[in-house]
Amino acid sequence: MKKFLLVAALALITAVSVMAKTDGQTYEPVNDLKLVNLWIQDRVHTPDVFPKKDYCNTRARTAVMTNGVIYIARSEAKQVVVEKATGNDTLQQAVVYRLDAKTGEELTPLDVTLNGQPFADFLGINSIGVDNFGHVWVGPYSSEKSASTPFYQLNIETGELTVVATLEKGDRIARIDYWDVMGDITRENAECNIMAPGSQSELVYRWHADQGSDTFEGGFEGDIYLAITAFYPETVTQWSYAPYVRMCLGTTEDDMYMGELFYVDGFNSAPILYDVTGSLIDSFENVDSSLFPEAGTNGVAEFNIDGRNFVLYSIAQYSGNGHGCQANICEMGEGMSLGGMTKYWQIPADSLGKISDAGNRVHSFNVEYSQENGEEVVTMLTFKGYNGLAVYKMGKGVSGGGDEPQPLVGDVNGDGVVNVSDVTALVNRILGDPTYSDTVCDINADGVVNVSDVTALVNLILV
Repeated sequence: MKKFLLVAALALITAVSVMAKTDGQTYEPVNDLKLVNLWIQDRVHTPDVFPKKDYCNTRARTAVMTNGVIYIARSEAKQVVVEKATGNDTLQQAVVYRLDAKTGEELTPLDVTLNGQPFADFLGINSIGVDNFGHVWVGPYSSEKSASTPFYQLNIETGELTVVATLEKGDRIARIDYWDVMGDITRENAECNIMAPGSQSELVYRWHADQGSDTFEGGFEGDIYLAITAFYPETVTQWSYAPYVRMCLGTTEDDMYMGELFYVDGFNSAPILYDVTGSLIDSFENVDSSLFPEAGTNGVAEFNIDGRNFVLYSIAQYSGNGHGCQANICEMGEGMSLGGMTKYWQIPADSLGKISDAGNRVHSFNVEYSQENGEEVVTMLTFKGYNGLAVYKMGKGVSGGGDEPQPLVGDVNGDGVVNVSDVTALVNRILGDPTYSDTVCDINADGVVNVSDVTALVNLILV
């Protein structure tokens, strides 16, 4: 009879899960600033969860966070059949997955469309980002044979793409993997600058449109591309595969969105800061060797808090020596120099991932600013495709998350989620399996483990 009741309880379960897993690390305060992990989902800390997600895929390469929502772009994600007069076509539609940045809870995904039809271009949403006014943009992979490339704005309610511009590469055509935007892609509130480095080349492409303009022109004093001649290390003469660019905000109202300074992370180099003339402004030449990133990873972002300037950069790919897919948070030196920067933390303090991403290389970072109890707070997203993602908070008064990770009530099997597998584990414990302790199995906290705990767990999942 008892076994029958347990089986009946299992039949009531739906596939509902509650995320509440942190990296379990303690980050000691540095210069009055604290860091906590809100949640993490990756191959190291949630190995039974993350690999099963649709956004754990080598076609899901980039992510961005804006207004408390994380958007993960995956090309060729969903098979759809489109009816045509000449017969049906089977397409691989792109999907943008959405997660709550505070909890990691999955929100309704967006099926990506263009002109009302499923968007199924090869690597059509390779890059996803947000401009300085909250508009989400999408940039496709562009091959060395493509002389021009469409660039899109994403409707975050419907998944519909709108062509912002068709960007010409000029008379030197290189492959483009990843993009960056500064300003306003709608050109309603400010100018817009779009940049991309050319793979296996010394080229950086740049397009500019004035506020209110419908026309994008070459962003290097009318030229579409610039050939870089200064590198670090000096042995480098061009970027390797899948380089990455990130523009920096200006310091005055007049130059705020001009993106006159920009980083290029070239896979075979550490991040290098240039200006729009191609002059090398800063590099890792004077940085302590302990802070050098390992070759083979691309990703960098600047932010500020409490009047201090910081840089967040990837230090290793999945093959990192003891620190797979991690990043450094460093305060920059005087004059925002890399050479004088001071390391605060490494995130995660252990590791984020450990599996080859099939050569995608890019590591997405994003920050959002807010206030908590009258103090500035920076929320950071780190996303390494096919390996994992996590959200951290930094500020003087931040708390929660990684301060003291607490067991998740109902997580009997310890995989970081509460779902039907925990009911199965609890049933097995009641039937005599000693694998799980009474502490985690006593869901209703009445001092005994029995069928009433199954009922409590079922109710917990169904809430």
